[in-house]
Amino acid sequence: MKRLSSILAVAGLFVFSTNTVNAATLLQEAAEKDAPKGFVQVLKEQFITGGPAFMGIVLLCLILGLAVAIERIIYLNMASTNTAKLKQKVEDALASGGVEAAKEVCRNTKGPVASIFYQGLDRAGESIESAEKAVVAYGGVQMGQLEKNVSWLSLFIAIAPMLGFMGTVIGMIAAFQKIAAVGNLSASLIAGDIQVALLTTVFGLVTAIILQIFYNYIIAKIDSIVNDMEDSSISLIDMLVDHKK
Repeated sequence: MKRLSSILAVAGLFVFSTNTVNAATLLQEAAEKDAPKGFVQVLKEQFITGGPAFMGIVLLCLILGLAVAIERIIYLNMASTNTAKLKQKVEDALASGGVEAAKEVCRNTKGPVASIFYQGLDRAGESIESAEKAVVAYGGVQMGQLEKNVSWLSLFIAIAPMLGFMGTVIGMIAAFQKIAAVGNLSASLIAGDIQVALLTTVFGLVTAIILQIFYNYIIAKIDSIVNDMEDSSISLIDMLVDHKK
């Protein structure tokens, strides 16, 4: 009898603990459903709803565009130099050690301005006109290096919303095909297709906006460096003219 009571007590305890665990699990699941979703989770769900075809291509445009933008930003920041300090060093070197000393200063300085200075100083022994031509020619080369791959970024900015609009058009075509097949207009029938169509447009526009911000920053940075290059080139020619006197 005691043994039977013990078995019944253990069985009851097991059933009670199982019910308690199940109840806790249900409460946890209900709490997770009621809890507000994070931005990343909502973004992931909307991305999956939009479909992998066009959404994947738009995402690829965003990834490639960001890779190009980050590479350009790093390169342009490394290309930026204190031009006022460099001009002063070159001027002092010209006064104390001549052209070779000034060339050594440029060799030990990074950036397009120092490279242009070196090319101009390297032709300074021929004539001022030769130095000026070398500065202008090499300035164009450095400008090309600064603008490298920027055209790809502008391409991704243009393609992303176009892909989104294409997805929207295809989704609307699918919606109208369903209407034509059924024969009556029902909001529930075409709501899903319209949602997918609009999501592709939204993600395409968001991608273009993000890349456009980076593009404008890069262009502004390039313009700043180019202005420094042009101003420094004029200063170098003036220094060479004074040195020749």
